[in-house]
Amino acid sequence: MTDIHNDVLLEDDFDTVLSPDIDFSGVVSFEKSFLVRGKISGEISAQGVLLIDEDAIVEANISAARVIIRGSVVGNVIASVRLEITPSGRLEGNVETPEINFETGCIFNGKCEMKSKQSL
Repeated sequence: MTDIHNDVLLEDDFDTVLSPDIDFSGVVSFEKSFLVRGKISGEISAQGVLLIDEDAIVEANISAARVIIRGSVVGNVIASVRLEITPSGRLEGNVETPEINFETGCIFNGKCEMKSKQSL
């Protein structure tokens, strides 16, 4: 995937979708792409792309290759490739990633540590 500005991410682009009416608590682990439209609390561990949609609420520590936040996240994020926070996105937690894109209007409260892809 390229920059978020060039992405037109549709539901069909994701292997798994957590619907808006789902409230999940526990550990989520996946290898491909995952779209969150509901609520998750616990822990998220992934090899692929994680997209937290605009109305989604996540209270979890996240470890994934690429994380795109359009909704609300409370927890620490380790993105081994890239973290993107859109204008509607909100992150309260610390970040470790080699590449980051904070768009104008997003909210970020935490510390950011830029590391090489090899060290994550």
